[in-house]
Amino acid sequence: MWEIIRVNRRKSVSLIFILGSVLALLGIAIGYYFLPQDPANGIFWGIFIAMVLWIILLLTSFAGGEKILMATAGARELNQNDAPQLFNIVEEIKIASGLPVMPKIYLMDSHVPNAFAVGMKPERAAVAVTTGLMSKLNRNELQGVIAHEIGHITNRDTLFMTLAGVTLGAVVILADLFMRGLWFSGGRRKSSSKGGGIEVIVLAITIILAILAPILSQIIYFAASRKREYLADASAAQFTRFPEGLASALAKISDAQDKNFSKSRTLAPMFIVNPMHSWEGTSGLFSTHPPTAERIRILRGMTSSSSLKAYEQAYRKLYPAGLIPSATLKRSQEQGLVKPEEITEKMDPQKNLREAKDLLHKADGFGVIACACGVKLKIPPQFKYTNVRCPKCGRQHNVSVELLAASIAAGMGTNKNP
Repeated sequence: MWEIIRVNRRKSVSLIFILGSVLALLGIAIGYYFLPQDPANGIFWGIFIAMVLWIILLLTSFAGGEKILMATAGARELNQNDAPQLFNIVEEIKIASGLPVMPKIYLMDSHVPNAFAVGMKPERAAVAVTTGLMSKLNRNELQGVIAHEIGHITNRDTLFMTLAGVTLGAVVILADLFMRGLWFSGGRRKSSSKGGGIEVIVLAITIILAILAPILSQIIYFAASRKREYLADASAAQFTRFPEGLASALAKISDAQDKNFSKSRTLAPMFIVNPMHSWEGTSGLFSTHPPTAERIRILRGMTSSSSLKAYEQAYRKLYPAGLIPSATLKRSQEQGLVKPEEITEKMDPQKNLREAKDLLHKADGFGVIACACGVKLKIPPQFKYTNVRCPKCGRQHNVSVELLAASIAAGMGTNKNP
């Protein structure tokens, strides 16, 4: 896979350079517009302000971009004792992919199934899933989704998406500030009475750039994202050796998308299925992801092997130009399809959703008291009373005593070396 990583890095540098050039060009136009009597000084300050804005956003991302994105998504970090099956799946894929460090795992409260990954580098990576994903997918499908997201991490896509998203954000902010300033000033500025015609032309060019720069940056950003989704699918098939798991998951996720799934435009391209486009069925210039039906078709075309070479053969049936570097394909080893873990228990989405919601409560610091009648009482961390009454059987529970007992029992249950 090192050839894919090397090619991704080279392409990422080129794309970031192009996006940075668009940002600089916009800064030049704005600086020239506000200081036409001293063009050199205006261009300098325009580029300077654009670059300072870009650097501030980059430093913020490097300092704690993963936590910021998770906070934006409303995701809460889980620990292994709370979600052992999910951690087990992530650990399996971490080993299969050769990832050096176990990614952090987050959970989002949404009935819409989806997932995304972030990380400026593999050592700081994190994967987030929704409660809807955990309730609707079986273990094999969940494994496919986790493998896809870890594929993004190992291929260094998360680094590119973060840097490209930051650059796109800088372009949008700069263009927005200019247009707002122009609106509030009424298009007026102090200038000499000479050269009125030139000023009008400069103003027109600057406005056109302010409108087109964010659009052009988005097209570049989105076009680069689409191939990375295919590569992450190929990586997932290689890690799990069961392409049908991801194919089945993609079908369920795509069918269950909801236009009311409110996530920011910065986060939307990072999801395994873009929540802002999938329900519209869009796949044009502004689509961050290839059509889900094509992704499923390619995965299900891998009938003899789960290798990168098998994925490339299935991919070329749709796109003859190919996807994976030839050097990678030469090194790719044939690996057969494996029989997935048997799912003997019938799927119960409502039960799975309740369990996922319980994980969120634990992450938020809720305590649980199990009443003898079968009711689980969820006690918020700010609960101030010493006793609580079961709404079903009426039994009184001492909150501090029973929460302490439950905590000790949970600790004894997870301690393998007492």
